[in-house]
Amino acid sequence: MGRARLARLHGIATSYAPSPGTSVPIPDGTVVAVLAALGVDASTPHAVRTALAAYENAADRALLPRTVVARPGRPPDLTGLPEGTVLRVETDDGGTVDPVAPDPAALARLPLGVHVLHARTPCGRTARAPLIVAPDRVPVPAGRSHGFLVQLYSLLSRRSWGMGDLGDLADLAAWSGRALGTGFLQLNPLHAAVPGPPTDPSPYRPSSRRFPDPVHLRIDHIPEYAHLTGAARLRADELAARADALRCEVLERGALIDRDAVWALKREALELLWAVPLSPGRRAAYCDFLAEQGQALEDHATWCAIAERHGPDWRGWPAGLRDPRSPGTARLRHRLLDRIDFHCRLAWLTDQQLAAAQRAARDAGMPIGLVHDLAVGVHPSGADTWAQQDAFAAGMSIGAPPDAFNARGQDWGLPPWRPDALAAAGYAPYRELLRGLLRHAGALRIDHVMGLFRLWWVPEGRPPTEGAYVRYDGEAMLSVLALEARRAGAAVIGEDLGTVEPGVRAALAARGVLGTSVLWFERDYGDGEPPEAEAEAEAGDGAAEAASGAPARILAPEEWRSDCLATVTTHDLPTTAARLAGEDVALRERLGLLAGPPERERSRASQELTEWLRELVRRGLLPEGPGDEEAAVRAVHRFLLCTPARMVGVWLPDAVGDRRPQNLPGTWDEYPNWRLPIAGPGGRPHTLEELAASPRLHALMRELSNGSR
Repeated sequence: MGRARLARLHGIATSYAPSPGTSVPIPDGTVVAVLAALGVDASTPHAVRTALAAYENAADRALLPRTVVARPGRPPDLTGLPEGTVLRVETDDGGTVDPVAPDPAALARLPLGVHVLHARTPCGRTARAPLIVAPDRVPVPAGRSHGFLVQLYSLLSRRSWGMGDLGDLADLAAWSGRALGTGFLQLNPLHAAVPGPPTDPSPYRPSSRRFPDPVHLRIDHIPEYAHLTGAARLRADELAARADALRCEVLERGALIDRDAVWALKREALELLWAVPLSPGRRAAYCDFLAEQGQALEDHATWCAIAERHGPDWRGWPAGLRDPRSPGTARLRHRLLDRIDFHCRLAWLTDQQLAAAQRAARDAGMPIGLVHDLAVGVHPSGADTWAQQDAFAAGMSIGAPPDAFNARGQDWGLPPWRPDALAAAGYAPYRELLRGLLRHAGALRIDHVMGLFRLWWVPEGRPPTEGAYVRYDGEAMLSVLALEARRAGAAVIGEDLGTVEPGVRAALAARGVLGTSVLWFERDYGDGEPPEAEAEAEAGDGAAEAASGAPARILAPEEWRSDCLATVTTHDLPTTAARLAGEDVALRERLGLLAGPPERERSRASQELTEWLRELVRRGLLPEGPGDEEAAVRAVHRFLLCTPARMVGVWLPDAVGDRRPQNLPGTWDEYPNWRLPIAGPGGRPHTLEELAASPRLHALMRELSNGSR
């Protein structure tokens, strides 16, 4: 009982419900391991008693919570303050509010921001804590808009170097905003990857979520490129010619996108550009960027520089370098100043091109523009875990518990944030992360948004079945999100597909966070659970298809929620053309991924598709009849337009009839995840220029443009 109580005090669940009405206890060994990751020894009865006493002592001594959170609709709970306590607030703009009435509502009336709250009791005890004053809600997009969902690497133009880049993104924004009336472009995560070769192509296992990856740079858009001379110019031209050949391999010969080959060419070109002196104005802008990014950028660039010498897994570096604040690291920083400056420069150049892409979107009339994607976690060997070790739970990985569709559970190999460390730091790691992502965004998509409330922690060496849910302070996490989104004037979309604990969707909606609604899964399941399991094998969680069972009633469009991004499919699901042709089941059968006998799975998929086509015909959305694939693709998007959804997204490959998923959850080398260019029905890659000229795309987007008015 003592260990269970200790677990509850630290937000660790001692059981979970894989299905309604069932409860599975968490193994004692898991509870001990998770508590240990939070710095609590619970290995013996004596240790448990000691830990409980220490917790109660600390709670009795604490005048203030680790972080105080206030908002207009919810003042903080400060009932434990002794009578006569005086409060003083240092505001984040350098001012002071002194004294503050001990009425918690007075704190909620302070200006929005991250302040410092001081408390002094009549007997002289003092305390201080971060005070986060947040708005009740994040900004919500005005009116309805439609836009594209696109994996940037897959969008090649005739000018890109073997994979889509930020120049292509700016061009897509300028064209689609002006010609098609699109209001947003939702992207895959552009986070910095752990370098290879081979580099993990998944955008959902990054080295750092705090900085974007320079592999996305458009080289010839960098101003210094025009000033290359002599041998450097000749070498740059050679690299560009090799990039042309690499692009042709992908577009004309069916080769996969080779991120490492692209980066090898770009990296050498960037070395040439780094040697070109910056003009005075650009030098001043670069210095401003360095000052603004501060320690976070220095740490990131230092990790990149050390990784060039010792490899990308800092856990295997010499012992003196595993601590970013050690004397050994400080000495090596001094010796690697040039390499650190190189990587800082790349971060600045990437930031500039992201800003240019967002400007292009806004100049084209997009009310939202770029929608960046925040992955659920980071790679355990990457830059973020090295620089912020105190914030991550060592020896733990996040995942998903067993359920009716995956009896083995899931382990995504991504270390979780420690909720206690976040609170002790005033949620600074989370605030800084959000601020960086929102610099050049009109909205932010949060992958697995349920992780703001709880995450399934799996101890190293144990199977995913032996994990445990760990609770986060959802009020604090949402308040930080609301504050940073308000500061940036950006909307927030939560990816809330799959298993969601009761109350989470309501809490998100109350704070203005839009949900994610996928057409195939919007059904009325009565009191049961929706039959889509979270397909998060690549840490990019989307909803997988129903594993079994008869389909429930299709949800009428007027029954959909309005505060959502509505789509037909996602990056983790079959394209619409593949689903209509039954090719999604055939592909999973070839790879041994079907949940049941092939005949049953084919029958189920055919039954669901037939039901949908009948519904579309019945509603007059498919006057051409169910035999026309292009018409059916338009029809399912017409259905989305009948819903009240604020945002309607079109998976860009759907617009040209691509039949290949970008990611097939549950596969690694069996399928070329994250390496396919956008292609037409026959698999021939389409360039951005061809997309812009596609009659099929224009016919579909006319429907969206007319329906969004």
